[in-house]
Amino acid sequence: MKTFQTLSELTPLVGHNVADSDWITITQEQVNQFAQATGDHQWIHVDVEKAKAGPFGGPIAHGFLTLSLIPRFFESTIEIVQVRMGVNYGLNKVRFMAPVPVGSRLRARMKLLQMDAIDNNGVQMSWEVAIEREGSVKPVCVAESLARYYA
Repeated sequence: MKTFQTLSELTPLVGHNVADSDWITITQEQVNQFAQATGDHQWIHVDVEKAKAGPFGGPIAHGFLTLSLIPRFFESTIEIVQVRMGVNYGLNKVRFMAPVPVGSRLRARMKLLQMDAIDNNGVQMSWEVAIEREGSVKPVCVAESLARYYA
């Protein structure tokens, strides 16, 4: 966990990798719960036996499940002490570049792309989040995540 006392401590880090998360394992239970929550019950995610004979050799996580891990990665890697609130402001340029087989271990690399002052003593940050699968050369997902923090 990287801890910053104030938002201004992040300013010199624009353009740099700020943090890498710990590895987390994607389980079939997570995939099934995500399918239940979203109504996406496609067989490549939830039918383990059929998926074994499919193009990926087993079930894979939903792309949006992978994307939805971004807040978890941030929460476990970066803390800004003197902030009264942080909110998700959206996403830009999301790409799912490789499948995530169930049982895979993922981590995220967070690069701070931009910081801009906003109203109410706030800052909008743009982060490049590259989600990597252990043992894979390329990321499984790359997204530009926008967050607003208020001091």
